[in-house]
Amino acid sequence: MARSTARIATLQFGLTVGFLVVIGRAIQVQIREHDRWVAAGEQGRTRRIQTMVLPAHRGAIVDRHGTPLALSQTFYHVDIAFPQVRDTTELIRQVTQHLGVSVARLRSASRSRRDYYLHGPYTEEDILTLRPLRGVRLRPVFLRQYPSGGLARPVVGSLHPDSSFGISGLERSFDSLLAGQAGEAVRIRDRGGRLYDSPGRRLRKPVPGVTIWLTLDAELQSIAETGLADAIKEFDARGGDVVFVEARTGDVLAAASLTHGEDGALRAGVSMFSAPFEPGSTAKLFTAAALLSLDRIESGKTVSGENGRWAMPVSSRRPPRIIEDTHVEHEPLTLERAVQVSSNIAMAKFSQFLTSEEQYEMLRDFGFGSMSGIEFPGESPGRLTFPDRWTPNISGPSHAIGYEFGVTAVQLAAAYGAIANDGVLLAPSLLKEIRDPDGRVRYRHEPEVVRRVVSSGVAKQLRRFLGEAAGESGTGSRVQLHNVRVLGKTGTARLFELGSYQRGKFTASFAGIFPAEDPQLVVITKLVNPRGGFGGLTAAPLTRRMLEEVLAARASAVDRRSLAGGRAAVESGSRANPSETATTEPIQVLTLPYDSTQPPVRTPVTLIDVTGLNTRLAVFRLHRLGLRVQLVGNGTVRRSAPSAGAVLRPGATVTLFAGTSP
Repeated sequence: MARSTARIATLQFGLTVGFLVVIGRAIQVQIREHDRWVAAGEQGRTRRIQTMVLPAHRGAIVDRHGTPLALSQTFYHVDIAFPQVRDTTELIRQVTQHLGVSVARLRSASRSRRDYYLHGPYTEEDILTLRPLRGVRLRPVFLRQYPSGGLARPVVGSLHPDSSFGISGLERSFDSLLAGQAGEAVRIRDRGGRLYDSPGRRLRKPVPGVTIWLTLDAELQSIAETGLADAIKEFDARGGDVVFVEARTGDVLAAASLTHGEDGALRAGVSMFSAPFEPGSTAKLFTAAALLSLDRIESGKTVSGENGRWAMPVSSRRPPRIIEDTHVEHEPLTLERAVQVSSNIAMAKFSQFLTSEEQYEMLRDFGFGSMSGIEFPGESPGRLTFPDRWTPNISGPSHAIGYEFGVTAVQLAAAYGAIANDGVLLAPSLLKEIRDPDGRVRYRHEPEVVRRVVSSGVAKQLRRFLGEAAGESGTGSRVQLHNVRVLGKTGTARLFELGSYQRGKFTASFAGIFPAEDPQLVVITKLVNPRGGFGGLTAAPLTRRMLEEVLAARASAVDRRSLAGGRAAVESGSRANPSETATTEPIQVLTLPYDSTQPPVRTPVTLIDVTGLNTRLAVFRLHRLGLRVQLVGNGTVRRSAPSAGAVLRPGATVTLFAGTSP
């Protein structure tokens, strides 16, 4: 009995000691060594904690009607965590079918129980059936797309190839707004390489970028680009610019620039913003503006045309400067007539009624020699030297006829816009609106008045001068449409290259205001060294053709109702000024339904075959038939619905399917 009691006591003592040891060890581990063992456990469970950047959706760039010019589309990378996959057979089948991965590679990854990464990138359609599968992680990426192809690409700009920030064009100008704000997620990666969302960690959602609405009109942009390309080919020019500006607002509706590369191919650029050129005779109007504003010449004041050649005295130490006119005028010239026939001699003489400071100030007031303020990176201020650096008796006449200073096409458009807008200079703009991702308007651009350059009375006189210059006896007669009158002035300036003016090489230009009675558009066209040289033979016909297409297009860039009351225009077949005559192809005159108040034509029309044509020309021809057009794709027309030969009522819609390959 005593032995049993002793054994029980010993056992109880041993259990008590063991219990105390366990309790002590638990206290040691749980309290005194808590941090040490937590760290050890964390190290054994995970390899590292990762902070992952969640990219923001870059905002879109669209034209004034919402046509997308630049979009960010969502694509996906795919991570497959095979240890988490429940139905391996089904997952392999889906991935093989939709992502094109070999079965052998997937089975090998499955047997090794490791993660498998598929770069892709894959579209939403590709990964749609993978979304519900366990073990599949989709990582979105945003890739920049340009759904309108090359339309306005240099203006829209581009992104850096290895990142998402803008490096040129409007992608650069509005980069901070388009980029949005990236988000952040915290994830845990275990020793097996598997990623897990970290519970309790904060997640910052990405904020998408805004949508930039431009003033550009995609249809006018297409007309400008294709018209310029056709003219460069027709006149064998080195390159050129086209700018359309809305006269009442300063909105840039189209801006195109093309130049021949070393391989002979045409390449789009931004010289309309960045490359100044000497404006030639288009600048004569600014000399006239100074003379009229300062009341320096009496009404009816005339100067001699010197029979087309004048030895202008310079100084007693220098020989006279020879100034010539292509068109010889035997009668004395008024200021209006000098502008009409583009007389260099007369304008040089009239400029002598102005001081160099007065000439400079008028050119400066029209916006030359300074930034226009347009929202485009790398804009050039042009070239206009201070009057104290002008050469006496030489620089004044040179500026009067468009030499010794340089302007960009957009500056010239803004200056002629001031004449169209009763003397008020407006800042040109490419930005129409900024909208939040939910469609709310954050900013809307309003016309920005820079200054009043001339009085409304002087502006009216200048428009009359432009009407004569583009009239039957003016240098710009080839710009005229059939039913609506165009104002404008031609320009022809010798090319200045390699430190000197090149003999036989010219920059041909035309500055137009349309229509004459209630100006809506300002159009600037420039061709570098075209065959035929003169602006009246090259740039003016180019302007006419583009305006014909603008009037035939379905877009609302021109208010056709306001054209109904306009007086009849000079016929396109009118006699050209003798100073600019050459053999050219016949000018086709279009009779378009400008007057929207006329009753619609009810005669059925037969659909013509437009397959094989570029979309611009195809749309133009169908619009002339009175049909509406819906475009699917870009490039060459592959087919139409309905097909050619179908009889349609006027106003019916024809769908054109286009692509770069047949």
